[in-house]
Amino acid sequence: MSQQPHAFDFETGEVLLLDKPLTWTSFDVVRKVKNTLRIKKIGHAGTLDPLATGLLILCTGKKTKQIDLIQAQEKEYTGTFRLGQTTPSFDLETAVDADLPYAHVTPEQLLAAVQAFTGPIQQTPPLYSAVKINGERAYEVARRGDTAEIKSKEVTIKEFELTGINLPEVQFRVVCTKGTYIRSLARDFGQHLGCGAHLTKLVRTRIGEYRVEDALTLEALEALRPPRREGEETRPPRQPRQRLPEKRAGLEFYQASSPPADSAPADPAS
Repeated sequence: MSQQPHAFDFETGEVLLLDKPLTWTSFDVVRKVKNTLRIKKIGHAGTLDPLATGLLILCTGKKTKQIDLIQAQEKEYTGTFRLGQTTPSFDLETAVDADLPYAHVTPEQLLAAVQAFTGPIQQTPPLYSAVKINGERAYEVARRGDTAEIKSKEVTIKEFELTGINLPEVQFRVVCTKGTYIRSLARDFGQHLGCGAHLTKLVRTRIGEYRVEDALTLEALEALRPPRREGEETRPPRQPRQRLPEKRAGLEFYQASSPPADSAPADPAS
């Protein structure tokens, strides 16, 4: 169901598929789209972590009424678990806090772990998540160094397969229900194997019938910017600001430990 840009009517209502860039928050993308396309009413149908990429669905106009329906649909992800190391955030947002032996892990044990986490399972969301604790986001608690108890919940892993094994890394594909944390799955997978693990890559490839291969990039989105209406005041061009996603997304460690980019992307509010 590839989208045709010329058919968009954002003010009346559209379901817009976007391929979220790495380190952008879901709110970054919503704000960027809202300002670029001058849309009054817009929201996203399911958050993606800053260190995840892939399908982010935005609804505009009257289609915002479909957000809950879209959020409830099953999700598909691909990515990579790194065995033998754990992090407090269960991904690359925080530094490794434990190194554990993994050479003993056999293909048979990996398959058994996959089977153990297929079907209905109890899962505890990461402390570095948007789950609310006493009215406060859990990641706000975590980033100031405090701890809190988060209740486990039942989610369903409908499909779970390993698509590549090159220890200490394993590649996977997962189809799951709403509310599943793949970072928590990485943590639990490593605990089951007795070697620990954390998530190093995550791509959301599908939500229900919507697929990432049909999504627009933010660069392609720029081409959809509507012309100014006749008589509308033209503002002088402004200098693009540098994005500092680590200050909003809590990515200080990730940004510091990653190779420097050739150039910083434009501020999402531009």
